[in-house]
Amino acid sequence: MTTPEPVAAESEPVAAESEPAADGPERVDAGRPEPAVVVPSARRRVRWHTVVSLAVAVGALWVAWRHWPTLERGVLRLAVADPDWLLLGAVATAATWLCSALAQQGAVRPTLPARRLVATQFAASAANHVLPAGLGAGAVNLRFLMRCGLPASRSATALAVKATAGGVARGALIAALAPGCPGLLRIPHLPRPVLAVALAVTALLAAVPFTPLWAHCRRALAAVAADIRAVHARPQRAAALWGGSLAFAALHALVLVAVGHAVELPLPAQRVALLYLAASTAAALLPTPGGLGSLDAALVLALTLAGAPAASAASTVIGYRLLTVWLPLIPGLVTLGWLVRRKTL
Repeated sequence: MTTPEPVAAESEPVAAESEPAADGPERVDAGRPEPAVVVPSARRRVRWHTVVSLAVAVGALWVAWRHWPTLERGVLRLAVADPDWLLLGAVATAATWLCSALAQQGAVRPTLPARRLVATQFAASAANHVLPAGLGAGAVNLRFLMRCGLPASRSATALAVKATAGGVARGALIAALAPGCPGLLRIPHLPRPVLAVALAVTALLAAVPFTPLWAHCRRALAAVAADIRAVHARPQRAAALWGGSLAFAALHALVLVAVGHAVELPLPAQRVALLYLAASTAAALLPTPGGLGSLDAALVLALTLAGAPAASAASTVIGYRLLTVWLPLIPGLVTLGWLVRRKTL
């Protein structure tokens, strides 16, 4: 008697992942996020950023000590500033977190939880002033996106898309304001040793494509370009990305303009906004927490060279930092701890 051969079970067809409709809301997948990829040299990069941040902080403290009478006059001038203009600056500061949340939503296709997204941007702004060179804000936003269900690679690409849009928006604002302030942004005359160093760095960067590092950079850029195309396939996401990025930079400039009006800074608003955009772009080259020290020195120098008295320039920068950094710092850190306890981060 022969036993019947076992019949192979038919495999169920696997349903292909359907593309969500362009007009319907797309929710974040509830799947488990991918584990973050640990880069072996990340610890060395953090140490290097920390050393540079400490060096810049020490330099800023030394400059403050050398110019302490000017800073003291600036603080006294800020104490009698116009409260209405300071209130406008505070409102503009609060609006920057909403614009940052809007830009972050525009950088991804799924719909993120709105309240937690805004709270995360507020907490990220506080973390950004504690850790060097945007590491705090990047880590908070990366963790939030992964908690929402996005894979680690897509979360990192979304942050790169947002950063790219922010840089382009800042450059567009500079190009729009520069014609109204002729001669304000002059390229300084560089001595020959500086030009030689710049040419050497350019030649070194030109040799990067021939190294294995270029393959990783090319894949990362390809992923960013693919996500940018996917975001722009939905007009609502593209409008949120670019509108939020433009409004974020413009509102920070408005904060400085409002504080300048409060302390009677003798410079036109358009000139102050253009100086802020240029100084903040230059200060971003130094990996200090939130640009502390580097942005302050660049702003005071730019305002002074534009014709403002040193005390008024110092008072304007101190007021700007008070509204954007020191007053929201403790509430932002408390919000960060609350989000961690709620396991939103």
